Amino acid sequence: MSELASTKRYHAAWHRWARFVAQRVLLRPVVHLTTKVSVLGAENLDDLDAPFIVVANHSSHLDAPLLVTELPRRYTRTLAVNAAADYFYRWWWMKAATSLFFNTYPVSRTNADMGKGRGLANRLLSEDVPVVVFPEGTRRNTESGVKRFKPGAAALSIAQGVPCVPVAIIGTSDAMPVGHFWPKPGRPPVTVVIGAPIHPEAGERTRDLTERLEAKVAAMVATGDPDAEGKPLRDAASPEHPAEQASDHAQKEEAS
Repeated sequence: MSELASTKRYHAAWHRWARFVAQRVLLRPVVHLTTKVSVLGAENLDDLDAPFIVVANHSSHLDAPLLVTELPRRYTRTLAVNAAADYFYRWWWMKAATSLFFNTYPVSRTNADMGKGRGLANRLLSEDVPVVVFPEGTRRNTESGVKRFKPGAAALSIAQGVPCVPVAIIGTSDAMPVGHFWPKPGRPPVTVVIGAPIHPEAGERTRDLTERLEAKVAAMVATGDPDAEGKPLRDAASPEHPAEQASDHAQKEEAS
């Protein structure tokens, strides 16, 4: 059995201060110099206590910088962002950079990386560290809408009894499309829309919470309104949602 990854870094004072310099002194000015940032719905976080799960759509490498620089500092000081093990943990220097700027934890997307960071998201939440999950699993190449959510975030929320904060990130696919590593000239507009926390209901299935989260984020992406509500989508051709078909262990592994 492989040894569990340590969580010491996520609590270390030295790393927290290093992240402050990286995120607020270095990264935030760059984000604001290269894009025109708007944040809507920040008041929805006023009464929120850690731990929690930020659930956001994902269309650009600009998404994570926006989250760690635009969400309130009292949350981002410990916030851990999920990152694809096959991409961001491929080389030591990339792992070090993303760990410093985004306080990342690895998520396995391929068989070769299976087991990296196993159970880490669950452990971080149990240690009062809020986490970011991009439940689409990858960046989109289209202008609007969201891909079907994978069940990891909902499974974590139910297992740990913590709320999910739905966040819609709008404009990043235009500002810095897939394949680009710097925003386009002219300070393109980007918007972070923060919805009210969504708590798992008593006895709620992973499938149903996944669909609630997906509908909320999709509605905010479509309207730019933190209060927008959407109707959960069900695939009529396949009444059993993938989240329902997966075992509890597999669902928790998805976001761990």
